[in-house]
Amino acid sequence: MRADELQQGAAGAAAAPGADRSVPVSEAGPPVMETGGVLTIDLAAIVANWSDLARRVAPADCSAVVKADAYGCGLVEVGGALARAGCKTFFVAHLSEARALRRALPDAVIYALNGIPPGGSAAFADARVRPVIGSMPELVEWDAFCRVNAWTGGAALHVDTGMNRLGLSVEEAAALAVRVTAPDHGIALVMSHLACAEQTRHPLNERQIQTFREVRMLFRGVDSSLANSSGIFLGPATHCEMVRPGAALYGLNPTPDVANPMRPVVRLEGRVVQVRKVRKGETVGYGASWTASRDSRIAVVAVGYGDGFLRAAAATGAEKPIAIVMGKRCPIVGRISMDLLAVDVTALPEVSPRRGDWATLLGEEFGIDAAAPFAGTIGYEVLTSLGRRYHRSWRS
Repeated sequence: MRADELQQGAAGAAAAPGADRSVPVSEAGPPVMETGGVLTIDLAAIVANWSDLARRVAPADCSAVVKADAYGCGLVEVGGALARAGCKTFFVAHLSEARALRRALPDAVIYALNGIPPGGSAAFADARVRPVIGSMPELVEWDAFCRVNAWTGGAALHVDTGMNRLGLSVEEAAALAVRVTAPDHGIALVMSHLACAEQTRHPLNERQIQTFREVRMLFRGVDSSLANSSGIFLGPATHCEMVRPGAALYGLNPTPDVANPMRPVVRLEGRVVQVRKVRKGETVGYGASWTASRDSRIAVVAVGYGDGFLRAAAATGAEKPIAIVMGKRCPIVGRISMDLLAVDVTALPEVSPRRGDWATLLGEEFGIDAAAPFAGTIGYEVLTSLGRRYHRSWRS
């Protein structure tokens, strides 16, 4: 190893990602030096996004959807930050997620969206988690458990208004309405879910809003919830007594037709492990899918699909995803492999980047919503796919 390499290695360690920012409030995963990538989650941005949405929907309550490990951003860390900011109600998908959140937030109201598995009522009561009931068999089982055990911990009733995924039919809900609105029944929330809220002019939005308005009239005195992140921006008709933002909290754009009103939350940086010269006409990576059109310099970065950086994100056409290297936009070229990807840094000065430097793969300059189309997917999948090999740093 040359002396300048040793010096560069020391400089790289000193200039690790996030070194110029506030001290992290929490860290997890392998040490920075022992992994190829660093994922930084801005808790202050998540809190700001929640606060902005809460102000937008007031006087309705603003809950938080923290399923799938808070969309990959850390269930306990995100839940704690939002609770300190004033969020009182949280939604997860499964009981296992609810248990983890309950340990961190003993006083929060927690709903599990995917309902009760057969025989699972006692486990929900034990964890003080409210099931979101979406079928008659679930409701029958929950009713029986509550009667036998005098359980009054509450539940939600999910009514399908056009999504055709989970939920009681409107006819089933109407038949139950008198019984469910009895003071001792324990249904604390009636909810539905919008199918096309991000498409503001889609006719299904108005049909669902109108249908849920009729459902709400059947359940007078019971709080109701319809709007997800995008639904909030359809206007007050969707706000009801509670909204349930998820993706928008984590910086994804809930209004794809216009500029993103949310603050970016995550930054992913990968370590440059080698810079190599590739002659004109030579290829890079598996399948020889990219050919250098000129003498080029390629920075090899230690992040790949084994880290959740989707293999499909390597475009083979004229337009390519980018990385930010030394403050400049540089195209990612060739196929993404399990542990590595290649960045064309030919346009940068000859002395940069160097081994140990960092390339920003996701961040303010090239965000999740911008990266998603290259992988043929949506920002939700990009965000929730980010793996566990990174060093993770939560900052506020």
